[in-house]
Amino acid sequence: MDLSVLNEVTYGMYVVSAKEGDRLNGCIINTCMQITSENPIFAISLNKQNLTYEMIKHTGRFALSILSEEVPGSVVAGFGYFSGREKEKFQNVSYQMVDDLPILNQHICGGLIFDVLSVQEMETHAVVFGRLKETVQGEKLEPMSYAFYHRVLKGKAPKTAPTYRAPEAEKPKQERYVCDICGYVYEGDITKEPDDFVCPMCGVSKEHFIKQ
Repeated sequence: MDLSVLNEVTYGMYVVSAKEGDRLNGCIINTCMQITSENPIFAISLNKQNLTYEMIKHTGRFALSILSEEVPGSVVAGFGYFSGREKEKFQNVSYQMVDDLPILNQHICGGLIFDVLSVQEMETHAVVFGRLKETVQGEKLEPMSYAFYHRVLKGKAPKTAPTYRAPEAEKPKQERYVCDICGYVYEGDITKEPDDFVCPMCGVSKEHFIKQ
């Protein structure tokens, strides 16, 4: 079966967030679907190992920030490539609390607040069904698609994403270095970059780039 066909399935980009006690956390997802029109119900997919998923299961609530094409790569990397068990995701991000859940303040097309209806666990991921309780108006910006994320930001699906597929082996046409945090591909000789060079996607030093 040729799984490359799955690259043609379209997705959006979202930050799903939760609050448990005083703790805030969130992660990037690209699988979200509106299921019903009246009293809207949505379904999202989360890796079962994610801290955000654990918090949603415990609290029965979650929020979505709909990312725009203007969102900085550092925001995508911060929520998508680092674990909330090791990093305070909202520490350096502008956000607002809506019905006691965090929604990003900038570069979003809107925010949505949900109560969990049910959870269906699969092999690696769970589908969470939520009923929409409140909306937040965002900026008049173009929503970020998964294709835009790949094509323009040069982002890769993290291993926890349902769309992750191991890269196929191929012979590079020139030197390529890949960031071991976010998967950003640098073409050329990164050793010639100055010592203060950082990944344009996630901000780590060039020591994190592995030659392919």
